[in-house]
Amino acid sequence: MPPEVFPKAVAFNSVLLQISIIAGPSIGGLLYLLGPHVVYSVGFGLVILVVGLIATLKPVRAAISSDDSAGADLLGGLRFVVNRPVVLGASSIDLFAVLFGGATALLPAFASDILQIGPAGLGTLRTAPGVGAALTALAVGIAPIERNVGRWMFGGVALFGASTIVFGLSKSFWVSLVALVLLGAGDMVSVFIRGILVQLETPDAIRGRVSAVSSMFIGASNELGEFESGVTARWFGLARAAVLGGIATLAVVGVYLRLFPQLRKMDRFNEPA
Repeated sequence: MPPEVFPKAVAFNSVLLQISIIAGPSIGGLLYLLGPHVVYSVGFGLVILVVGLIATLKPVRAAISSDDSAGADLLGGLRFVVNRPVVLGASSIDLFAVLFGGATALLPAFASDILQIGPAGLGTLRTAPGVGAALTALAVGIAPIERNVGRWMFGGVALFGASTIVFGLSKSFWVSLVALVLLGAGDMVSVFIRGILVQLETPDAIRGRVSAVSSMFIGASNELGEFESGVTARWFGLARAAVLGGIATLAVVGVYLRLFPQLRKMDRFNEPA
């Protein structure tokens, strides 16, 4: 994408992702009424369609500098991230935030044991973070964040942690629902800024490797976060596990504010590297 439209492209890509997250399970449930073989057949057909669409893409090759030593080997992306405080802070904060604040993995247990709602209520709770994220992505797509980007990113993670605490303390369906919507909104703010910042700070020659490192952080945080939520819920109970996770997320924000002052003070996105 051209740099001048990249922020809006990130936002609307996020909108499409959240729409699929919300609509996918609902459509799957309707298809299941026709039988499980229909669900898997449609899923298989869509995978084939996606593979075919990817095959039609034409690669756009960027000019790669021959003296770019950072991208000369397999670990070049990791070394680049470690040596760039802004990229390291933006890429890794999500790892720790979701690691500690992944309370959404406990939604079935909260629905049955604490909120005492049925499957319909659980389905509503599961879509709430996606709704908050989609609305936020649509808002920043129309009016992208251009000033105080560092504070906005930290603020989004802080909102994610605070919403997790409220969700853990809540015994009301509606309070929990609002908390999850705000949780998704805060997460989308940080995802939006992080996605733009990492891409613009990375030279073309090493962009693929850096994107791989960033994806590793995101993927690891999601999987490990769900595992951590299950373990802490077993140790401390559902509500305490969620509250402690939210508090830990806020602590991560506090630590990162001190460790990465350049990221905290960043006003505007830099010009593309």
